[in-house]
Amino acid sequence: MSPGPSQCVQAPRDGRSLTGDIRLLEAFQSDALGNSRDVLVYLPPGYEDDRHRRFPVLYLHDGQNVFDTSTSFAGTEWGVDETAERLVQEGRVAPLIIVAINHAGSQRADEFAPTRDTHRDAGGQANAYTRFVVEELKPYVDCTFRTHPAAAQTALGGSSLGGLVTLHIGLEHPDVFGVLAVLSPSLWWDRRALLTRVEALPGRLPWRIWLDVGTAEGRDTLRNTRALKGILQAKGWQRGSDLHYLEAPEAPHAESAWAERVAPMLEFLFPVR
Repeated sequence: MSPGPSQCVQAPRDGRSLTGDIRLLEAFQSDALGNSRDVLVYLPPGYEDDRHRRFPVLYLHDGQNVFDTSTSFAGTEWGVDETAERLVQEGRVAPLIIVAINHAGSQRADEFAPTRDTHRDAGGQANAYTRFVVEELKPYVDCTFRTHPAAAQTALGGSSLGGLVTLHIGLEHPDVFGVLAVLSPSLWWDRRALLTRVEALPGRLPWRIWLDVGTAEGRDTLRNTRALKGILQAKGWQRGSDLHYLEAPEAPHAESAWAERVAPMLEFLFPVR
C-alpha cells in the first residue's frame, strides 16, 4: 500500500470531545515506518468561506492527547481544538490548520527518540518517523488542504519525548519546519545527546521557538531545559523575538499542565498580523 490514509472523512463525534471542523485521516499508512495510524486534522473557522485562502499549519505529536478526552492519556486532553476555535474567533490567533498525529503505542519511545538508549533498550527510529512526517504526511496534507507549505508557516510541536523528536526533526529539516513548540522536552534521553547536538550548531537556524518547562517536573528536566534555553540564546535566538521561554510555576510533567500552556503558545507562534 502506498503512503496515505485508507479514507479522509469527517471525524465521528459519538463519545468524543471534538470541537470545530475536524477530519479523520484513517489508518494513514507509512512506508517509512511500516505501520499505520490515525491522524486528525482541525480546520479553522472560515476555512470553507474563501476557497482561495491558505492557512499556516501546526503538526502535533501524540495526537491522542490533542483533541479528544476519550483517546487521551489518563482521560486528560490538551483541548487544542476548543482553545484554537476560541482564540481565532476572538481575533487573538491567526486561523490555522492543526494536524494531530497519533503515536504508535508501544513503539512511541522507539519512534520519538533519535538515538538508541542501551540502558532502556529503546529509541533509535526517529529518522524513520521523520521521513514519515516530512515525506509522507506533510505532502498529503499540503495536497489535500489549503496550507501555506513554506517553512515559516509550518510548525511542529510536542511534549516530553514529543518535544525531543520536535527538536530532532527541526534540526534535520529547518527548510520544512520553521516554527517549533517544544514543551517539557525529554532532553535527558541518552545522556543528553540532543543537547550536545544543538550545542554543536554553528549558529542560529531560521526557527521561531516556544520552549517551556514546569518547575515541578524535577530537577533534571528543569536544568536541561534551562541549558537548552541558554544554548539557543548563545547561538543568536532572542527572547521576546524568535524565542519564548516559560517556566510554569509548580507545573508537573502532565497533560493537564501542557493544556494550560496551549493558549499562550498559539498566541506566540501564530500571531494575528
